[in-house]
Amino acid sequence: MKITIEPYNPNWVHQFDEIKNELNDILVDFDPIIEHFGSTSIPHLAAKPVIDILVGIDDTKYFREIEKRMKSHPYIYYEVYNSSMPNRRLFVRLKDEVDTTLFPKIYQTLDNIPHQELNESRIAHVHIWKFGTPDWIRHIAFRDYLIAHPNIKKEYENLKKELSKRNWEDGNDYNTGKDKFIKTEEAKAILWYEQQRQ
Repeated sequence: MKITIEPYNPNWVHQFDEIKNELNDILVDFDPIIEHFGSTSIPHLAAKPVIDILVGIDDTKYFREIEKRMKSHPYIYYEVYNSSMPNRRLFVRLKDEVDTTLFPKIYQTLDNIPHQELNESRIAHVHIWKFGTPDWIRHIAFRDYLIAHPNIKKEYENLKKELSKRNWEDGNDYNTGKDKFIKTEEAKAILWYEQQRQ
């Protein structure tokens, strides 16, 4: 599978705003804090054209009810990742023009995920975490760090463009290619972020 890396598109911010409004309506009872993160949130950074959205809630005890609500909208629930990341729930938002009946509402194993078809049909990934946890902070810190450090942002962009030339089994395989860079810079980002908040 090829990963498409596109030049920065200012419309990504508008796409985020639209989905944020939708999520606020779906999850209104949980007072969600919703952030745009990942590469599409960083001005002038080339990225996969998929909006990464971070949703913070007060308590993971609400996960079960949130799962029900999200599945009644054009979202696919990746239950398969709950075992490896029990404090997160991951959903994929399909594009409006996609026939949602083509995909199950839930994927419980990796074996039956049609990666190529979903890659072409999704517009966003929605990651739901408890607000303020280390996982929440690392995502926000990495975003803000790249915005504040153009040289690191450029290194990241060059890496992604180089990796996009290869064939990958799926998105997880591609993410593994970025893992060393992200872990190294993420550790610096968290320290930098904490210093900014002092």
